[in-house]
Amino acid sequence: PNVVAWLGPQPAQAKSEKEIDASVDVALERFKKDVKGADDYLKGAKGVLVMPNVKKAGFVVGAQWGEGALRVGNKSVGYYKMDAGSVGFQAGYQEANIVFLFLTQDALNSFRASKGWTAGIEGGITVVDASFGGTLDTLKAKDSIVAFVIGKEGLMAGWSAKGTKFTKLGK
Repeated sequence: PNVVAWLGPQPAQAKSEKEIDASVDVALERFKKDVKGADDYLKGAKGVLVMPNVKKAGFVVGAQWGEGALRVGNKSVGYYKMDAGSVGFQAGYQEANIVFLFLTQDALNSFRASKGWTAGIEGGITVVDASFGGTLDTLKAKDSIVAFVIGKEGLMAGWSAKGTKFTKLGK
């Protein structure tokens, strides 16, 4: 059922926690539908950062951005924004859901403790694409944080996490 709530005027870029949670729920359902073994991956993760409807746009200089929630035990424990910029040949506009799985408690603790966490500096992220056919154990052997990028056609390839910055929203 669709629930519409009047929250009054808000800045265009800032979504409410309820709006973010609703988008996260939709993104997780899509993840479970499009990714084989998704339920096992989610159960095995210490935390799940879901960035729904991440926008990526650019022509020569690109940018991507979005807002999402960190969930531990199916409960939102923090809200984050994601920003990244890149230089190089690129053109167009894309939108995707990105699901980050923290596979170790250390990786989750490090992310939660930081004021502004940047992939590739504070920690590495393995991006899983459609060709991956492994298990949770295979993922744990690769990295302590893995990401799935889900577009309109399912899992997407060619996305790089390096230089992506995550900043906690609110207090």
